[in-house]
Amino acid sequence: MRRLPFLFTLLFASPFSHAEPPELDWLDMMPAEDRQALEEMPDISHDTPEADGDFTAKGGLKQKTKNLPAVMYSTKTVAELNGREIRLGGYPVPLESDGKGRSTTFFLVPYPGACIHLPPPPPNQIVLVRYPKGIRLEDLSAPLWVDGRLRLEKVSNALADAAYAIEASGIELVEEEEM
Repeated sequence: MRRLPFLFTLLFASPFSHAEPPELDWLDMMPAEDRQALEEMPDISHDTPEADGDFTAKGGLKQKTKNLPAVMYSTKTVAELNGREIRLGGYPVPLESDGKGRSTTFFLVPYPGACIHLPPPPPNQIVLVRYPKGIRLEDLSAPLWVDGRLRLEKVSNALADAAYAIEASGIELVEEEEM
């Protein structure tokens, strides 16, 4: 008789429980040499073509200046992350939406306003998110949790270069303090 509650829990509770994948830190997506180069990087001048804040002009999130330290252009990835189920927090930069106005493809970046901050993140700090279900993005400065399988995938378009992509299984809008 003592086994009955245990069996009930095993049979009925476990299908309803949802374990979140392990959280991934953005810096863990950079190889050790890139992390060190980032830590040792000198201050960057904001006297660049992006200084006017016009990220919609040709280049978008791409680096427009060619005189930044090499780490700011890095597409180097961490091979061990390929195929891992992860949870990554960040901020959206919409690319494509469905007929109902929900974003189905967007870049995820580590800080809000990456599309207008100087300089933009390097490609290994930009992730292409594919989410066919779509999500309504009312406020681009609102953070998201993205769950899914991370892939090493170089993506380049007119807006940005990314070194990773994720097939999202779930996306959750969160408050800034929850990140």
